[in-house]
Amino acid sequence: MKSFEELGIDPKLLKAIGELGFESPMPIQELVIPHLLHEEGDVVGLAQTGTGKTAAFGLPLLQRIDAVSTDTQALIIAPTRELCLQIAGDLADFAKYIDGLRILPVYGGSSIDSQIRSLRKGVQVIVATPGRLEDLIRRGEVTLSHVNTVILDEADEMLNMGFLDDIREIISHVPENRKMLMFSATMPKEIAAIARDFMHNPAEFVAGNKNEGAKNVRHIYYMVKAHDKYLALKRVADNNPYIYGIIFCRTRRETQEVADKLIADGYNADCLHGDLSQAQRDLAMKKFRDHVTQLLVATDVAARGLDVDDLTHVINYGLPDDVAVYTHRSGRTGRANKSGVSVAIIHSREKGRLRQIEKSIGKEFEYKKVPSPEHIIEKQLYNLADRIERVEVNDTEIDKYLPGVRKKLEWLSEEDLLKRVLSLEFSRLLKYYENMPDIDLNEPQRKNRKADRDNRDDKRSKGSLKAEKGYERIRIDVGKSNGFFPGNLMSVINGAVAGPKLEIGRIDLFPDHTLFDVRKQDAAKIVTALRHVDFFGDKLNPELINAPHGKRAKKGAGAKGQKASKDSKTLPPKKAVKASKRKKDAPKYNGNYDIFIKKK
Repeated sequence: MKSFEELGIDPKLLKAIGELGFESPMPIQELVIPHLLHEEGDVVGLAQTGTGKTAAFGLPLLQRIDAVSTDTQALIIAPTRELCLQIAGDLADFAKYIDGLRILPVYGGSSIDSQIRSLRKGVQVIVATPGRLEDLIRRGEVTLSHVNTVILDEADEMLNMGFLDDIREIISHVPENRKMLMFSATMPKEIAAIARDFMHNPAEFVAGNKNEGAKNVRHIYYMVKAHDKYLALKRVADNNPYIYGIIFCRTRRETQEVADKLIADGYNADCLHGDLSQAQRDLAMKKFRDHVTQLLVATDVAARGLDVDDLTHVINYGLPDDVAVYTHRSGRTGRANKSGVSVAIIHSREKGRLRQIEKSIGKEFEYKKVPSPEHIIEKQLYNLADRIERVEVNDTEIDKYLPGVRKKLEWLSEEDLLKRVLSLEFSRLLKYYENMPDIDLNEPQRKNRKADRDNRDDKRSKGSLKAEKGYERIRIDVGKSNGFFPGNLMSVINGAVAGPKLEIGRIDLFPDHTLFDVRKQDAAKIVTALRHVDFFGDKLNPELINAPHGKRAKKGAGAKGQKASKDSKTLPPKKAVKASKRKKDAPKYNGNYDIFIKKK
């Protein structure tokens, strides 16, 4: 992989992006930047949301600007106010050390007079929404005769929002010999038509595959009756105490209703839709970005431009009619090499649409039963124990109150005190889920498909048990059907094993398990560290295939219905004894949303 310096980025830009934490180019950046800097001709860039497209076109664009001239030389068109502001802000950060370079966001919903005053001072780069830009062109306040670069960002979304005629009108004011770039997450036939009409033999760069879902996203679905969708949504939220996500609804009315219900039921939620004023939308997005709000209920259009890298979940309360919209939704999680989950809550009549999405994104949704009340309560209890374990204690302040509190509660046993703490925290939850029915609609045919896939790979699995020389082979009980891929394996190991990053050898992925090689001296340490890790609720159950201190269990820890092998099966004798004396602590959470470490 080349560095940004090797791609030809100017030292002033390198200094700025270095301060922003940019280390090495992302795939779309490595593909596009050299072409934009050193080649002529138009460009079509295809990459999922959150893959670094702004830097891919922004860095070479800024490098080509003549900061001495005050003429407008570059125009970036975005579909929404929020995306317009985001792009302008990113470009301003990149151009921090370039004297005289001015970037102006132009959008509706704010004072046009202040934008006109800024334009009259001279602006080299305009980032605009189509409607406000057309207005300024008609008023004669924007002149595009010196523009040499035009960029259409989120082109597929502009198409969905009906901006095609506006784009045609704007481009008619730009010189014919301009360089034109179009970036999009998907490539429907309408986008190909735009390229054909407005561009001259464009070079196409694809990061990943066309219309493909984000690689680090696990796609799962729950099936319930239509009137039970909200109950299922609550269970998904309750079953993921660390959830930080967006819930997508189809209409503004549904968005408001779902948000109101969540707030009334005590969830930290807010809504985002077109009926809100701009000030209300800005406040809702700020609260969500700052993690003040845990769940944001939104329509697709209103959420455009909301750029958050650490979403754990995207929840589809209703599946969209357009597959490209689902790709945009799911691409909001699993960014920056983190794992994420895209959840679809559907009823039986939506199964056909689910299959269409699967075919388009090249991934199969994993069927999951709606979490049971018992499982939810257990997960919440572990979460409370985790919070108690990790809370920061101010000894100086607390110690002076302890004698009085201890005297007040000394008649309670340790068990009584623990029960009261749990009851204080969970009385509402326990009362709500008391005698709650099963709302899941079983779908056995999906399980049969998984079984067929398992049988097809059985022979390959049996031939993959031997480790390479100098390595040990480890099996864990999650695989492709669980949304588990090599990147997830590295993330889990790096998060669970303290110290420097470990060397991982050959990795073999199967539907229900994964086999991988590690150096012999690291094997016992990795097995021990992974023994208490869950991957989105699925236990890893690590097991040495060729364990030197004991034979592998005949049926294996990963067999269905079997418990994980005991510590003594996979550890050297001394470590096994030490592990057997291990105190049954509360669960630990390692700081990553995708790894929940639960001690037995």
